[in-house]
Formats: sequence, C-alpha cells, structure tokens
Amino acid sequence: ARMAPRRPRFLRANGSSRYDARMNAPDHLLACPHCAAMNRVPVARLAEQPKCGRCHAPLFTGTPLALGEADFDRHALRSTLPLLVDFWAPWCGPCLQMAPHFQQAAPLLEPALRLAKVDTDASPALGNRFGIRSIPTLVLLRGGGEVARQAGAMTREQVVQWARMQLASARGR
Repeated sequence: ARMAPRRPRFLRANGSSRYDARMNAPDHLLACPHCAAMNRVPVARLAEQPKCGRCHAPLFTGTPLALGEADFDRHALRSTLPLLVDFWAPWCGPCLQMAPHFQQAAPLLEPALRLAKVDTDASPALGNRFGIRSIPTLVLLRGGGEVARQAGAMTREQVVQWARMQLASARGR
C-alpha cells in the first residue's frame, strides 16, 4: 500500500506556515541609539521593547537622542520610523524651558516615533538644511521627508498632541 506524502511539520493543513504572518508583516528599519547598527523590527513587535541585534541594548530609551551632522542621516533617512526633531540652541531661553517637556514626551510617543534633539550651534549645517529660522522648532520627518513643522515652545501635552495629530494626518495622505 502506498502512503500519502506527509506535509512538513511547519506547514498547516491549508499549506500556510505559522511563519508566514511574521515573514509578510511590514518591518521598520531602526538605527540603534547606542551603536548605530541598523535593525529590522516587525511593526507588530515595536511595543515589545526590541533590542539591538549587535549590542543588545534597547532600541527605545524613552529619551530624545542627541543627533549631530555625523549621525543625523542614519536616523532620519535610513530609519523608517518617523522622527520628531527639536532644533534648539543652548543660549535660547524658550528652548531651555521646553527641554524637560520634550524629554517627558519621549516615553509617551515611543515606539510610534523616535524623538531627537539637534543643537543648531553645534550642527549649523542641519539648521541650514531644514531652513530653521527660529528656535525651538519641531520638525516631523518620515522617510527623510518633512511631514510637519511647528515653531515655538510647547508643553509636554502640546508636543504629544501635535505629534499624534501630525502622524494621523500623515497616514491619511
């Protein structure tokens, strides 16, 4: 008597694999805030506190990243997660007033987006590249392109509300 061929163990009766859902899920490409390695993270696993594949440090720290000209493009252009950038200067009173509010907004907005700070005195080329005329200025980037911009100091609640509103409207485009 001939036996019917057995299907591989990892295939379901309908021919799909339990791995199909994970393999076909959209991924985000994220730069590690510690070692700058690029990490592919499935969207469904962003909230599970993913770690870097190279240094094993958390990919989300709950604090804004301090970015300069050397590492800005890795986070803004190569990473696919939206990036909210605070352009500021150390001599700016409103910037210093807003700094703790921006810091407190980071854990509320991650992992939907990443927050970063750019000191326009230390990185004037970035300020020029984005046409920063007044500080503080928040710029929301997605895929390297500017989605929204807001000048002026904001409270934590205003930063969170503005960022969520801009993300929602950007998804609709």
